[in-house]
Amino acid sequence: MRNYRQYCGLAAGLDVVGERWTLLVVRELLLGPRRYGELLADLPGMGTNLLAERLKSLCRMGVITKDDQVYELTERGRGLADAVHALTRWGLSFLGDPSAEAVCRPHWGLFGLQAMADGSRVPGLDESYEFRIDDEVFHLRVAGGEARAERGPADRPAMVMTTDARTFVRLGSGSLTAAEAAAAGLLSVCGDPKASARCAKVLGLRREAA
Repeated sequence: MRNYRQYCGLAAGLDVVGERWTLLVVRELLLGPRRYGELLADLPGMGTNLLAERLKSLCRMGVITKDDQVYELTERGRGLADAVHALTRWGLSFLGDPSAEAVCRPHWGLFGLQAMADGSRVPGLDESYEFRIDDEVFHLRVAGGEARAERGPADRPAMVMTTDARTFVRLGSGSLTAAEAAAAGLLSVCGDPKASARCAKVLGLRREAA
């Protein structure tokens, strides 16, 4: 294991998760426990030997644990959530239009929602939004100044959005507006028209992007 040999919290953290692919493994596990084959399938481009090496290292450092062939984050590993979400928000500004070979998984949209949502942006709001992304469904619940994104349909959603994974990420990055996506037949939204604006505000999207 490489070591920066610097007595600094950032350097110590990078000693653990700074290797290529490591934070993407953490991203997958922040969404819940996964089996080895599931991780390999959702980390396209990562070879099986490298994945095995990264998992072994993270287990050794106490970031993840393995039980009955299922990997999940430890309490220490879950402590990475805020840092990984912040890096996700920061990285969105670097996303342009995806290349033809770029892979995009629907559940990465759920991760993006978790990273972007902030219920305090709309004080007093109490409603839910449902997102149907390719073959997956998840929702965002906003109440009490907090926002929580989870898998599954919403209970009485104020808005339902249907689109594909690439379009959803492009909406989040601001490289495509909702109006442009709808005009191209890539997006449909139903429910309270004002709910879409409130949802966009919770996600911190610019008015023109929404």
